[in-house]
Amino acid sequence: MNIEQARFNMIEQQIRPWDVLDPDVLELLLVVKRENYVPAAYKNLAFVDSEIPLPGGECMLTPKLEARILQDVGLKKHENVLEIGSGTGYMAALLAHKGRHVTTVEISPELKALAEKNLADNGVSNVSVQLGNGIDGWAKDAPYDVIVVSGSLPELPQKLLQQLKVGGRLIVTIGAKPAMKTQLLTRTGEAGYDSKTLFETDVRPLQQVAKPSQFTF
Repeated sequence: MNIEQARFNMIEQQIRPWDVLDPDVLELLLVVKRENYVPAAYKNLAFVDSEIPLPGGECMLTPKLEARILQDVGLKKHENVLEIGSGTGYMAALLAHKGRHVTTVEISPELKALAEKNLADNGVSNVSVQLGNGIDGWAKDAPYDVIVVSGSLPELPQKLLQQLKVGGRLIVTIGAKPAMKTQLLTRTGEAGYDSKTLFETDVRPLQQVAKPSQFTF
């Protein structure tokens, strides 16, 4: 396989058609090598338009979804990020290249170790990988400028919103099959939030999702 041709095809045939046109994001997809974060057994699927299985029933998101999240959250160089669901560390690596620091929380010890190894092997030093259930966020390092949930939730936990700075953004996929919507929420004040639906998709739910809160907009 010609890796660079496959990467080019992924960007041109999957990602651009999904309205990812930000030149900085497209450039980053060339810089951060996705194949370096894919489990060895699935290297040949690194640029395919599908989820990639991970240990414990988890998965890597599709390349086009990763790219849309990266574009739509509008991360700036001085901002700190919380990611829920580290997986192999690839999304954290993308966020780390655009932001100041990433705290990523992973519930699986095996995946936490894998993410840490992948990030270290690829020279990414501004990410801390934490072991835990991130469904209620990670209060220790809060508040955050940006929160990215790399999995779906039935409803949005209020504790995640409360860990956003005013002006901060949260991107998350909400709902259950077959009606899931990826939303961008911006904190406008102590108790104020704007919500925007970006697109419909189908994303595997986070593990051990607790009973959802009754917090609604």
